[in-house]
Amino acid sequence: MPEVIFAGPEGRLEGRYHPQKDRDAPIAIVLHPHPQYGGTMNNKVVYNLHYAFYNLGFTVLRFNFRGVGRSQGEYDQGIGELSDAASALDYLQSMNQNAKHCWVAGFSFGAWIGMQLLMRRPEITGFISVAPPANMYDFSFLAPCPSSGLIINGTADRVAPPKDTKTLVGKLHEQKGITITHTEIEGADHFFKDEEAHMKPMIDTVSDYVRRRLGEGSR
Repeated sequence: MPEVIFAGPEGRLEGRYHPQKDRDAPIAIVLHPHPQYGGTMNNKVVYNLHYAFYNLGFTVLRFNFRGVGRSQGEYDQGIGELSDAASALDYLQSMNQNAKHCWVAGFSFGAWIGMQLLMRRPEITGFISVAPPANMYDFSFLAPCPSSGLIINGTADRVAPPKDTKTLVGKLHEQKGITITHTEIEGADHFFKDEEAHMKPMIDTVSDYVRRRLGEGSR
């Protein structure tokens, strides 16, 4: 998988770019967890999401937010990281101008950034939010949430408690014109540490959801 360096708002950003041969392939970006708590693009959940999208026929980009790995700049409370994500999407779109579908996937802090990106970019047709930290961040900007998506979390998540995720999902369910699908992985912690019992079912659920949505060919 080619390593790429592209221009971000604060200098270079480091990513991994995985193109399909099909020029019309859908595109996806994958956003990593909190930079100050060891989050990088090589996080296991992020890596597995990346390959799940690639295996479904997407051209995929994951990257390090500013100040992580070889990405320049420093942590910016989510404001700069949202700009980084927008730059990553710009870069991905510039390389894939025929893509008919555009998805964003994020894990934890990355889920929060991804859902903010949704609000800015009407071309995003679907999203995956894995373990969104609704207890730590305000998600009220999703008014209304512009596209349908999947929110998935573990029932034993202590970092982002399931009750807060349910509250977030409840608010989104009240909105018209979109469908929010919510799935809980029984017994999984925030990081889906158990490969067979938690990580695999989570990734399988994501893949099934994306496959179904692509089959519908609609928002």
